[in-house]
Amino acid sequence: MQENSVEDLIQRVATVARRTWPDARLGEVHRLEGGVSSLTFASTLLREDGELPIVLKVAPAGLAPVRNRDVLRQARLLDRLDGLIGFPVPAVVFDDGGDPPAVPPLFAMTKCPGEAYEPLLDLSEAPPGPDVVRRRMLAAAEALGRLQAETPHSLGLDDEPVVGVEEELARWHRLFATVDADIAPGHQELHARLAEHPPVGIAPRLLHGDYRLANMLFSGPDLSAVIDWEIWSVGDPRTDLAWLLMHLAPAHVFHAERSAADLAAGDRMPSREEMVEAYADSRIAQGATDEEVESAQQELAWFEAVCHYKVAATVAVIHKRERKRDLPDPKITVAARHLEAVLAAGHEALDD
Repeated sequence: MQENSVEDLIQRVATVARRTWPDARLGEVHRLEGGVSSLTFASTLLREDGELPIVLKVAPAGLAPVRNRDVLRQARLLDRLDGLIGFPVPAVVFDDGGDPPAVPPLFAMTKCPGEAYEPLLDLSEAPPGPDVVRRRMLAAAEALGRLQAETPHSLGLDDEPVVGVEEELARWHRLFATVDADIAPGHQELHARLAEHPPVGIAPRLLHGDYRLANMLFSGPDLSAVIDWEIWSVGDPRTDLAWLLMHLAPAHVFHAERSAADLAAGDRMPSREEMVEAYADSRIAQGATDEEVESAQQELAWFEAVCHYKVAATVAVIHKRERKRDLPDPKITVAARHLEAVLAAGHEALDD
């Protein structure tokens, strides 16, 4: 970002906010981690009737705000999910289309309380205890069941294209095709097994695209919000369920060493069976038929194998770029060393 861009952002956001609150001002702005296709900031909206902590999502300047960079698309989805009991998301406060690409679109949403922490991958100075982590995982499964009670029609997403299972697999195959031959050798074999017997798709649902604890805010064991909707789509509901299940025992690694407290956080993770049961019970509680619940559990192993393939493709393509830098991201360097294990986990999922 340019040196004066934060000051420009403060002025612009205050101007947009004053359309609704004439006395609005913006407090100090801090850049947040998270999100790879847009810029994320935390601030406080100062109004005569009080202060409101907010998070700003801003598309990158100079680029067309399309696909993952389309922050207003994220805002529209959050508006449609706002108020869905059992599946909390941040509320959109305001948005502005700007004049892209020079003046990028942005939106503001409420800053929800809580922490985001992936228990088997992340580092934290004060990680949650294992009992709290266990309850968070089960809460995430239950919340997913609640979300998937909604159809694209009930959420006003009829116009969204449906991403089929074979199309999803082809996407990661195309990504792997851009990677140097010495990175993740053997990925072709896993793809061949996945492509040989893809499952038949079932009734589509809204997909988060990266549904795991790292993209949720919790206060203790209680879910405050599901965040980071940059890559949402409509597709096979087993995609999000499998991604959550994969994080019960991820094969990928980002940190060579983790503290004893971080390691202990994952000591009481639910079993795969407990997670699927929590998800299924939630679907049933929302009126799903036995056939719908059963279909959402069929061939989950294939989807879990795709998840490992997706992780391997993502790490591989980032590693291709990072290893050319003078100071590559150490997390990606560590992750690249475990690519063989990630691909092996994909094969193991298919073997079960």
